[in-house]
Amino acid sequence: MSIPAPSSVEAMRLRHGEHYRWKLLLTVMVGSVASILSSTIVNVAVPDLSRYFSLGQERAQWVSAGFMAAMTLSMLPTPWLLSRFGYRRAFAGAVTLLGIGGAVGGLANSFELVLGMRVAEGLAAGVLAPIPSIIVMRAFDSGQQGRAMGIFGFGVVLAPAVGPSVGGILVEAFGWRSIFFVVLPFCAWALWLARRYLPHAAPGGIEPGSQTRPLDFVGLALVTAAVLALLNGLVSLHGRSATTGLWLLGASGVLMVVFVAHLRRAAHPLIDLRLFASGAFAAGSCVAFIYGMGLFGSTYLVPVFMQSALHFPPSQAGAVLLPAGFVLAGTIPLAGRLADRFAPRGLVALGVTLLAASFALMATVGPGTSLLVLATWAVLGRIGLGLVLPSLNLGSMRGLDVSLVPQASSTINFTRQLGGAIGVSVVGIFLEWRHQVRGAQEALAAFADTFWLIAIVSALALLAALRMRARAAATPHS
Repeated sequence: MSIPAPSSVEAMRLRHGEHYRWKLLLTVMVGSVASILSSTIVNVAVPDLSRYFSLGQERAQWVSAGFMAAMTLSMLPTPWLLSRFGYRRAFAGAVTLLGIGGAVGGLANSFELVLGMRVAEGLAAGVLAPIPSIIVMRAFDSGQQGRAMGIFGFGVVLAPAVGPSVGGILVEAFGWRSIFFVVLPFCAWALWLARRYLPHAAPGGIEPGSQTRPLDFVGLALVTAAVLALLNGLVSLHGRSATTGLWLLGASGVLMVVFVAHLRRAAHPLIDLRLFASGAFAAGSCVAFIYGMGLFGSTYLVPVFMQSALHFPPSQAGAVLLPAGFVLAGTIPLAGRLADRFAPRGLVALGVTLLAASFALMATVGPGTSLLVLATWAVLGRIGLGLVLPSLNLGSMRGLDVSLVPQASSTINFTRQLGGAIGVSVVGIFLEWRHQVRGAQEALAAFADTFWLIAIVSALALLAALRMRARAAATPHS
């Protein structure tokens, strides 16, 4: 029997009025902005940080890779944390850990401590990532879910669009330490909002801990080992340690098979395989993985292409990408409203098509290409990205039983993030290989080959997107 919580979403709505759900959305949006800033803005400081600690590229890249690995893995326990501690304590705990990571990282005098704090920030960001989708699916009815995801996406996307530019100014003026402190005001604001608007209740409006199943530690250990072996294997291949890389990739594959077998037998599995009985969710997971590969891979490739192949200074490269960031921020709220009126799978299919077309057009760019044309191709891709973002989670999770929504949100975010982590490494490995094949005189052609790879990968997501058909809408439940 469910034990009602004294501070459920419904109880908080009665206390704060009909507009309470938008205040709730603002709360999780501020927390997400803090985590996304910690993810993206630190990359600007990597060269300065490398000089300060006398690091080689191989060690310096773990500032980003450590964050990404920790974030990917901590998404899966989020449903358990919400069930055990409730919305408010789980959210506040993650935001507090994020703030501690920023404060201690900015004061650190050793690279090992900096790296440890980046891992702590990644763990916090992974816990925070699935919460907004859970809130939207439970606090908003089906006619408002797309609009809510669009408004949330607008706020969140501005962080990576503006963050690197602000970060560059801070690094030049105050050094790399200033980058870590940027998240602290957002963390403080998120904690203040959480205290006012986040319910104590666990998903379902029940008392935290009253129906908590045991955490699947065996499953968590298996998937952690599999992901770490996978990412380290790809890094080893990129670093030309082919034998070690292949052994690690093989070990990752074996561990993943064991993990799936464990999920089939476990009484309380880390991932409920019933999710994949839904054709929409299974297809959405495929889209999320492929889309993550293309998106994160291109995020790595485009700035390198503009500066290394086209020889743009950083200011011009940023000028080309900035309009695309603002177009993306404007597209997402519109796409959210469309997701309430039209089938999300159609918007996802159109979005991945535009994204693939953008990468294919980037492959045609040469030294004589104008900045306006480059900006246009970037804008085209960001329109596609904006159409996908609000629709992917909605299209995947509509039709699921509401009790599966928390785990569905964490699983789809995990899948996308894992695809992104793989995509960055695959793009780096493929680009290096094409440079070797093409030779130093044909660097532009090597980049063109890599853009075609990302275009093909993104186009594959279209096949899965067309299968995202939900049978029935999930009923909101606090």
